[in-house]
Amino acid sequence: MRKYLLIVLFLLLSVFLTRFVLNREYYPPLPISSINKREAVSRLEHSSETIVKIAGEDGYEWYITRMEQGRGYKNVTRMVSKNGWTLKNRDGNGFFFMKKDRTIIVTTQMWTGNYILCKIPNEWRSK
Repeated sequence: MRKYLLIVLFLLLSVFLTRFVLNREYYPPLPISSINKREAVSRLEHSSETIVKIAGEDGYEWYITRMEQGRGYKNVTRMVSKNGWTLKNRDGNGFFFMKKDRTIIVTTQMWTGNYILCKIPNEWRSK
């Protein structure tokens, strides 16, 4: 009887750990609700781009990029600058960009030790 109990416990533990790893439950929660953690990471892993859009919510576009020893911040700056914006200042996790007489604030946050989430106002793409 004891042997069967150990086998059942081992199987339950195996199923739990497999689900935990496959669903990326070990990642912290995302600050957005329109995408799950596994899909966000998967989009970046399956893309040839260094920064990938993962959602659009409440007037903002959300992107994910790898941190890679600070290169994640360069990826954000490069992407926004390609659209005609000029980086004027960086204050903590906020990047202040200007284009003509307009200013936008792009905020970033470390999501894990490997990824950065980036929140950009929708108007950053407008002419």
